[in-house]
Amino acid sequence: MLPETMIAIDPATPGGPEVLVPVERPVPVPGRGELLIRVAAAGVNRPDVMQRQGRYPPPPGAPSIPGLEVAGEVVALGEGADSRLMGRAVMALVAGGGYAEYCVAPSGQCLAVPPALSMVEAAALPETLFTVWSNLFERGRASVGETVLVHGGTSGIGTVAIMLGKLFGLTVIVTAGSAAKCARALEIGADHAIDYKTTDFVEAVKAIAPEGVNIVLDMVGGDYIARNLACLAEEGRHLSIAVQRGTKAEVPIHLVMMKRLTLTGSTLRARSVAFKTELRDTLSRAVWPLLSAGRLKPVIDATFPLAEAAGAHARLDSGEHVGKVVLTVA
Repeated sequence: MLPETMIAIDPATPGGPEVLVPVERPVPVPGRGELLIRVAAAGVNRPDVMQRQGRYPPPPGAPSIPGLEVAGEVVALGEGADSRLMGRAVMALVAGGGYAEYCVAPSGQCLAVPPALSMVEAAALPETLFTVWSNLFERGRASVGETVLVHGGTSGIGTVAIMLGKLFGLTVIVTAGSAAKCARALEIGADHAIDYKTTDFVEAVKAIAPEGVNIVLDMVGGDYIARNLACLAEEGRHLSIAVQRGTKAEVPIHLVMMKRLTLTGSTLRARSVAFKTELRDTLSRAVWPLLSAGRLKPVIDATFPLAEAAGAHARLDSGEHVGKVVLTVA
């Protein structure tokens, strides 16, 4: 029998990490095509921080409980859901609701957890894998032999971009905020790491790749955009996935014209279930064999019990993390 209520993190007001306190909420009921997951672990991501701060509200229909990725056991099915997943361990991409003992997910956004992964590792993957694959390899058309510049190289996104890039034949240059983080990025597999606090990354990239990089994966925005375009080679692609330094930028149009550049980007959370299901199917073919073989594992920075979600967010706020922070659920 399933309980009627559960413990969740569902802040009533925006604020600092201290607003993330355990509360009691009804166990959600899976709708058509959905699964109910007993959560074992939930990934913590930058959009969760922005939601906590009141700067990134959930899309229509999504729960107010934060959390965009979980791993756990399927314990109930909605009408039309994939019955093969009942009782199985899955990892799921969700639009919200992950910081809880139970979470609903569309069955098309779930994948079985490979034996090579722990539940903590599985919970750290969906948001980053879906984001990196859809941008770097689909929108960015990355191909063997190309060079990519990744900002935030030791973030959850950055570490997965390094590992996927190397597995698929890319040369990966990253930026990070200290010598220690640069050293860690090189250990993870980056070919080059630039300390953006002590070095002009544009000049460093030109020294590494005189003709420019093929792709920039940017989480910074703002004044980085013009500098990123200076790093791109002819026919280069610029991919925006976050705007940590601002939503507005001055774009040197002459560079776009002269180099025939492509500027694109995307967000994932509000995309349709159909889009995410198609992306899930692509990942199951291209990436899950690597996970099953143990060739790809997320970098785990720290774990916190669900009741200590405030500590997890404080860790992200500090900027000291390398890889993913994960909540564990008893």
